[in-house]
Amino acid sequence: MSEKYRILFVCLGNICRSPAAEGIMRSMLAAEGLDSTVEVDSAGTYAGHAGDLPDPRMRRAAARRGYELTHRARPLRSDDFERFDRIVVMDDANYEAAHRLAPSRAAAERIFRMVEFCPESGRTYVPDPYYEGHEGFELVLDLLEEGCATLVSELRSRNRN
Repeated sequence: MSEKYRILFVCLGNICRSPAAEGIMRSMLAAEGLDSTVEVDSAGTYAGHAGDLPDPRMRRAAARRGYELTHRARPLRSDDFERFDRIVVMDDANYEAAHRLAPSRAAAERIFRMVEFCPESGRTYVPDPYYEGHEGFELVLDLLEEGCATLVSELRSRNRN
């Protein structure tokens, strides 16, 4: 890869799932030595939390697994479709919202569902843990770790070619 490959993770408010995916992916990329060739960020389809740190419950759950989540929430923007090679959304509502914002069909082809990278999960979406208890956050982290590991494996293969 000559220039950085860019991945944007997207959920509703950008305070639980997508910043957790960003933090997990950063950690995995660093462990693989790919952090200089891959850039990751996250955003939300709802702008009401813009500027906020991730939900404290998600930060605690992630910290127990060794991930530090420091991202400040921001909304998904149409120019993100030009900046990022892949936009990875957490559920169907995010998928539809991202498609509505995509400036072209070609840009919309960059949108993927996170569960596409979680073949072992049997899930059709990454659930929003916001109104769930501790187990909801743990399930989301399990799914995101699986999905990010699959993405890192793809990037490792791409980097060799």
